Amino acid sequence: MSNEGSAHMNERILILILRITGGVSLLATIFVFVPYSWMNTIHQMLGMGELPSNPIVGYLARSTSALYVFLGGLLLVLAFDVRRYKIVLTYLGIAFSLFGLVLVFVDWIEGLPLFWKIWEGPFVFVLGIAIFYLNHRINTDAVG
Repeated sequence: MSNEGSAHMNERILILILRITGGVSLLATIFVFVPYSWMNTIHQMLGMGELPSNPIVGYLARSTSALYVFLGGLLLVLAFDVRRYKIVLTYLGIAFSLFGLVLVFVDWIEGLPLFWKIWEGPFVFVLGIAIFYLNHRINTDAVG
């Protein structure tokens, strides 16, 4: 495959990753507004017991959900022109990877369920590596 063809394929894959991740992140909008009872039910279904009803717990759950919505919107905007936003995507690739490592640490020390520990942090880490790699390949292959 030519460098131009390879760059185009990498660009299409990166755009798809950004769109899927951004779109899924926007689903967190629901959890900015759901009643506490819904969050508590989900918490219990995940095997983590009763969700504390302290104001800080609701604040952290809702503000984290809002942050996911914000990030999802950003990823969708970046997907419109990945070549233009090369520097931002480079940063996000590195930041996601580092954040994934932080999540692995936090998930383990906080005693989250095993499925959570082996999914969340590693997924975010790999997502960051993919964004960084594809972003780099687009801009390297396009030059020739």
